Amino acid sequence: MTYRVIQWATGYVGQESIKGILAHPELELVGVFVYSDSKNGLDVGEICGIDPTGVIATSSIDEILALDADCVVYTPMLSDQTELIRILESGKNVVTPVGYIFPSGRFAEIEAACSVGGVSLHGTGINPGGITERFPLILSALCRDIRHVRCEEFSDIRNYGAELVVREVMLFGKTLEVASNSPMLKILGDGFGQSIRMIASELGWSLDNDLRTTHAMAITKVDIETLVGTIEAGTVAAQRFTWEGTVNDEAVITVTVNWLMGEENLEPAWSLGEERFEIAFDADPPLSATFHGLHPEEVGAEVNVGLIAPAMHCVNAIPYVVPAAPGFVTYLDLPLIAGRATQRSK
Repeated sequence: MTYRVIQWATGYVGQESIKGILAHPELELVGVFVYSDSKNGLDVGEICGIDPTGVIATSSIDEILALDADCVVYTPMLSDQTELIRILESGKNVVTPVGYIFPSGRFAEIEAACSVGGVSLHGTGINPGGITERFPLILSALCRDIRHVRCEEFSDIRNYGAELVVREVMLFGKTLEVASNSPMLKILGDGFGQSIRMIASELGWSLDNDLRTTHAMAITKVDIETLVGTIEAGTVAAQRFTWEGTVNDEAVITVTVNWLMGEENLEPAWSLGEERFEIAFDADPPLSATFHGLHPEEVGAEVNVGLIAPAMHCVNAIPYVVPAAPGFVTYLDLPLIAGRATQRSK
């Protein structure tokens, strides 16, 4: 069966999603929604730097929702609930990397929209959306007496070329005083909080009501040249955010992101080691896993290969999400999701 798919937004993740839809043997790209007037009316191939596709991008919500489609891959920078409700009520399933991993009784209006449209919504991604819940749960089947689960990211932010995000949202290149008010604990905390609660729910922990959070920073002693310009000496060049799910105030699930502009000349000194994602259990056996290949091979590379993973986690979920019952569907509701092999001529 072929599923007709709309791509919603064409940022870095959206462009990788388009490439994935075009490569998937069970999917057909039938429409693309864009937010900018400069992309409106362009062939999607021109937007993505690939051969022409014959699919023309539109910035008209009415036009895109009028298309006959089974699913929308929804990849804006942040979710717009009003927009999302319109998509669902139009009768289109949604997969997205911008939240809804484990809604757990929240978002009643969105769930109602699923009922109206007779469709489902699946939140996925990579971190959160994979590293911090799907993969730990899979690996947990190899353990007994699980006492603690740790999920941790180690990334060099010199590889990330989104200037607005790096400087004005992540607050790199700001003073310690300014960066201490970072919105990231809240922005990422919702997603990682859902991850933590999914793990706890499935493993059998009854968590304390609130997550415990910490934010550590380091400044650079020298100017650092990056894809988003110079990070000046004396400003923030390294940050660590941690979220902990606790039982009786004892941490049982820890999610951490380590973001550094390199390791050199930091004050205080930090060591990143090689870029990677880690999952580790305090359990019997003390299982651990390290993920490589989700970061560029060279520091400062323009294209972040890690953006392929959240895009493909969405794309590969479509054949499993479309047949699902209406409403929110999580990893706990779906069968094993798999990718597809390269199509070879016989």
